[in-house]
Amino acid sequence: MQNKLPLSAAALALLTATTLGACTTGTQQDAATLGDWGVELDKRDLNVAAGDDFAEHANGVWLAETEIPGDLARYGMFDQLRLDAEADIQAIVEEVAGENAADGTLEQKVGDHYAAWIDTDALDAMGVEPLQPFLDKIFAIESQDDLMKAYASLHAEAPFGAGVIPDPADTTRYIVFIGQDGLAMPDRDYYLNEDGKFLAYRAVYDDYVTKLFTLAGFENAEARADAVIALETELAKVHWTQQDSRDIQKIYNPMKVEQLIETAPEFDWKLILKELQLDSVDTFVVAQPSAIDKAAELFANTPLDLVKDYLAFHLINENTTFLSTEFDDADFEFFGKTLRGTEEKREREKRGVQLVNGALGEAVGQIYVGRHFPPSYKAQMEGLVSNLIAAFQERLKANDWMDEETREQALLKLSTFEPRIGFTDKWIDYSPLEIKEGKLLENVFAVTKFHWNEDIKRLGGPVDRQLWPYPPQTVNASYNPLLNQITFPAGILQPPFFDPYADAAVNYGAIGAVIGHEIGHGFDDQGRRFDEAGRIRDWWTETANDRFQEKADVLGAQYNSYEPVEGMNINGTLTMGENIGDLGGLQMGYAAYQRHLADCCGGQAPVIDGLTGDQRFFLGWAQVWRAKMREDEARRRLTTDPHSPPKYRINGVVRNIDVWYDAFGVTEDHDLYLAPEDRVRIW
Repeated sequence: MQNKLPLSAAALALLTATTLGACTTGTQQDAATLGDWGVELDKRDLNVAAGDDFAEHANGVWLAETEIPGDLARYGMFDQLRLDAEADIQAIVEEVAGENAADGTLEQKVGDHYAAWIDTDALDAMGVEPLQPFLDKIFAIESQDDLMKAYASLHAEAPFGAGVIPDPADTTRYIVFIGQDGLAMPDRDYYLNEDGKFLAYRAVYDDYVTKLFTLAGFENAEARADAVIALETELAKVHWTQQDSRDIQKIYNPMKVEQLIETAPEFDWKLILKELQLDSVDTFVVAQPSAIDKAAELFANTPLDLVKDYLAFHLINENTTFLSTEFDDADFEFFGKTLRGTEEKREREKRGVQLVNGALGEAVGQIYVGRHFPPSYKAQMEGLVSNLIAAFQERLKANDWMDEETREQALLKLSTFEPRIGFTDKWIDYSPLEIKEGKLLENVFAVTKFHWNEDIKRLGGPVDRQLWPYPPQTVNASYNPLLNQITFPAGILQPPFFDPYADAAVNYGAIGAVIGHEIGHGFDDQGRRFDEAGRIRDWWTETANDRFQEKADVLGAQYNSYEPVEGMNINGTLTMGENIGDLGGLQMGYAAYQRHLADCCGGQAPVIDGLTGDQRFFLGWAQVWRAKMREDEARRRLTTDPHSPPKYRINGVVRNIDVWYDAFGVTEDHDLYLAPEDRVRIW
């Protein structure tokens, strides 16, 4: 069962511990990767005033010239960097796959898992056969005990999900959470939204469910599909919205097992928990109690034959890509082409890299960091993070709306931040995981069981603060409020986020603001609910809380007004945390840049190619977020993604920052202009 709870540089070279680049451009020999000093000036559209549309001004030519690759739903700087990392990983995987490795070695596991995926002739010859024993088990269900065991299966999709996390009340120990689950489409809105586009999605979804039943050899496939979708639609009606499901004050509902049974008595929790190896657990966090309650009632009142069809469909749907080409194609036609607008299915080899990376990420990662991220880079990046933390500390001390009692607690929390850079110091031990030659689906199930067993082993013990949420080759960064940790894997520490030969202003506007963004998550609308130890605790005075909320409400209203797709606006509540992170992160990055200038340049930045340091700083931010997206993918993200679309991660942020107005001469005659009193200043 998967975690459904939304708790959510190339080389760094020869830099001092607190800098992010030189005061000027690199030498001709040591040129920046993008442009002469870190920004591709020829990708700007100077016909668009910065104050009218800064995203277009900074990236307009790139947006006009760039086509989204046919096998992607979105393309931008993040995506390009991910493709570069994927190529590095592919080289490792294919190299390992070609070796004759000894049984049980990491090389054997990586190689055999990849080889089984690549052998489509064998998969096509088997069709649905690898799943048949599991389907037979579903249709052999006769009793409630059998049904509860099916709900608890690691291979099934039940109306709920479970996972293991640090206890939000005591983050030195682990606890089990339970949350809503059981929909195949991305969100409840895909079942309930009456907009014409969503109606069209549902029509194609009906065809898709029918197709899977047909391919699996089911009789009356169309009628069975209609019934399953009707059941899912009723389940969608009781699901919480995305914005409610990210509200920690709503989703933190600790319960003893007796309370869990009382909440949803139609589920035999004692049997379910025993099957999941959780029968020794006495306290749970239930994320969406009313959804679990109503889902239990719904399924208890559903004919058993329909519940079996529901379980069978979800089993097939979760594993289409591990079956024959017909199943794989059907999956792409619906989830790739219809829901995301992707034109072409990705090459099998590239998807195989993603499969192995997801299953054995740290096995591949150990090789990756040896080739692409020497350990010496860690110390340099730690210095950069320290500079951003120091800049934020100064901003907290100078904050004009926070009272002293709350400020003291905020500074205490900041002092306990734990940065993690590059890669873990404690790799996952994959020795218990058995990967077999030519057994793709069996291997996929073995990986799921391995990771679940690893989680179970942690229960009852102290929280392992050395665990990472993803392998080092990941192009991402994150903040964990339960552990007060910020994580920057090796994959993201490359141009355009960081370039050792780029101008310092660009680096601070890019990786500096990203670092600031993750620090800021500790103080966003949800992160601020946790204290210096990661515990849920209200450390805010009523006055400070009210002032924060006033500012957050104004920011939310700004984002609510943006309409990236006709008829669909940004949800300012769903995206609040990321929007606060962007705004605070860019402000922290700028403050850290000023610290850098004071240390190395007498406080003055040189003018380069006619651009001031402040202008280059904001262009660095805009360049990071330049991206294009297909309309269907934009709809999906507006429905489910807590991040605002890239254009508004640029325009929505800069219009709230005073120095941006000064840098680009923005006046009340420009479209992005906000009166000083309407600009949001939180961190």
